[in-house]
Parts: sequence; C-alpha cells; structure tokens
Amino acid sequence: MEYAIATSGNQAIVTLKGKIYIQDACVIREEIINKIEAGYHRVLIKLAEVTYMDSAGLSMMVTLHKVSRKRHGSLVVTGVQGMVKELMQYTHVDQALRLEGTL
Repeated sequence: MEYAIATSGNQAIVTLKGKIYIQDACVIREEIINKIEAGYHRVLIKLAEVTYMDSAGLSMMVTLHKVSRKRHGSLVVTGVQGMVKELMQYTHVDQALRLEGTL
C-alpha cells in the first residue's frame, strides 16, 4: 500500500494506492488525525487506485469522518470503485460518508 498526504490551506489531500489492510489503516488513520488536529479540518481521500480494503479500512474512514466533524470539518471520499465500492455499499458505509464522483 502506498499513500501520500499533501496540504493546501486548511485541507489535507490523501491519495491511497493498492490494498489497505489493518496495519496500513492504523498508520494512515493516525497520520490523518494528526493533520486534522493541526488545523487541516477538511480531508479529501482519493481511492481511485485502491483495489482492496478490509474492515479496518472501513473503520478508518468512519473514524476520520467522526474526527473531522468533531473539529467542524469535513471528509470527502472520491474514486470509490470495484471491490471497495461493493464493500461500502454492502456495509452501508457509503451512506455515512460524503462520496463524490463515485457510486
């Protein structure tokens, strides 16, 4: 799994690639929470190149959504497709998150 976090204004832009497993989700979650706590209250997560995500990845998304809202921010997820799209729909996580350009 590869990821990059860029910042612009009060926004953190997270690009994820590959397969997201529990160990990846834990690291990414903590880094993004650090960004949110540092003042980057708007988070954009790009999933166009993610081919697999386990339940820890879904949990990471929900947690980041809650943390950003608690800080009066927002979480936007883009590029959801394939198996990740199906998993989000099956678990109804797609209804809890703000998804753009997907589903």
